[in-house]
Amino acid sequence: MPQPFHLAIPVHDLHAARAFYGELFGCAEGRSSDEWVDFDFFGHQLVAHLDPNKKKHVHHNEVDGQDVPVPHFGVVMEWDAWQALTERLRKLNTRFEIEPGIRFAGQVGEQATMFLYDPSGNALEFKAFKDPSRLFAK
Repeated sequence: MPQPFHLAIPVHDLHAARAFYGELFGCAEGRSSDEWVDFDFFGHQLVAHLDPNKKKHVHHNEVDGQDVPVPHFGVVMEWDAWQALTERLRKLNTRFEIEPGIRFAGQVGEQATMFLYDPSGNALEFKAFKDPSRLFAK
């Protein structure tokens, strides 16, 4: 089993971060202060650090015909879990930066993917492979 990663991200509002990561995604909250909050982000330690001046990043790179926001982070999920999350987010009328769909169809890197922004403009990607052994396949 892979080791959990630790990622610290800037957020403009801790209340909004708690609503997004805690309520929308169900990430349990760990330690916190007036300037940061730890979240259990799918088994990884995500720390939202208060930065009232945080601005949305606007750089994109073309990947398989779509403008992917850079930087971004996220998780590789099991196929059924990705499908369930997609359905849940659609029912909640979530705004996607890139709608859920299949990238690299018919190729070795075929994957389900979706992109969205948190309230502070941090880009997230959630992806899944029907065959997880293809994660690093060339």
